[in-house]
Amino acid sequence: MNKTRKFISVLMTLSIITVVLAGCGQNESAATKLSDRAVIQDKEFGGVYIDITIDEFNDMGFEFGDGVDITFSNGYELKNIPYYNGYYTQPGDALLVGYPGYPHIEAAICNGPSLWKELGLVEGDFAEITLVKKGEYLNIQEARDIHYQDDRSRYPDDATFANFRSVKAGNIRENTLYRSASPCDNQHNRAPYTDDLAEEAGIDLILNLADNDEKINGYKEKSDFDSPYFWSLYTEGNVIPIALSANYGADDFREKLANGLREIIKKDGSILIHCTEGKDRTGFVCMLLEALCGAGYEEIENDYMITYENYYGITTETDKDKYDTLVDEVMIPMIRVFADDKNVDVKKADLSPYAEKYLKQSGLTEEEIGKIKERFGPPGRG
Repeated sequence: MNKTRKFISVLMTLSIITVVLAGCGQNESAATKLSDRAVIQDKEFGGVYIDITIDEFNDMGFEFGDGVDITFSNGYELKNIPYYNGYYTQPGDALLVGYPGYPHIEAAICNGPSLWKELGLVEGDFAEITLVKKGEYLNIQEARDIHYQDDRSRYPDDATFANFRSVKAGNIRENTLYRSASPCDNQHNRAPYTDDLAEEAGIDLILNLADNDEKINGYKEKSDFDSPYFWSLYTEGNVIPIALSANYGADDFREKLANGLREIIKKDGSILIHCTEGKDRTGFVCMLLEALCGAGYEEIENDYMITYENYYGITTETDKDKYDTLVDEVMIPMIRVFADDKNVDVKKADLSPYAEKYLKQSGLTEEEIGKIKERFGPPGRG
């Protein structure tokens, strides 16, 4: 219980903001409040459902991007947390989410431990939600609430549609490391295109960050599976599935990634890294390897943000505000997972030592890390 209270005290350091409505002298939060609704355990992910649908909650006057307080009947509180329609907070931060398809709104910890357990909730407890400030987090909501089309005809070429490209940052040798959307999971209609591009590039080895063997075999049984090159690599033992979460700092994530990298250094040839979209898990692993191989911040940003151009058309020219918000709220926090010195300026620092430290903490030896650098870097350089 002491551990739980310590955890909650950290969440409660978020500022409490009171807003007075202009012209009426009335506290806005007093006018928008959900009282005494039952809490329900999300047994799959550990979040806390609150017994009201997303539409019903929004009809009360709550909007995505608002800041809210949540008070639970056992005495715990979450102060001024964001209400989003996706998991847009940093890993370990609390939020209220109205995720499309969820039966209720849900309080959760983004890519973190079970909020239900951390709060010590039981069936029969209830929650009260109060609006603190309208639009407190609207800039992040608008920057992150972006959607792409799964229709190939809407994209200029196959590589853009498949988010397929060679990684060229730092000392990484040309045509050695590639990244993309999934070449086997066709939920976004991209797998056959990615598969063709992988074959054209002569990919020898795939590090699959999203799936395990069970999922891969499930894709093979679907009627829309059309990835013969991927399947040939898989049956030859040249696909390494490690099924990562998106919690980059978690022990489980580190351990699985370390195991995958150990397999990579046992084999020769070009490597494709992918998750589902080739965006976040792939982005993190690629920026880690880029930093390890001597890439500076600008190179890492340029490579990572190509994904947002490919999928959403977001560049500094088309929408600089949204681009900058994505860099500040998504990309830089990912770098800070391994560059974990709060005093370091990640835009100016040599990031290679931080990447090495992260990999050592993940269980890799100095010798293994040296082999990874040799695997991707120029001949004769470790």
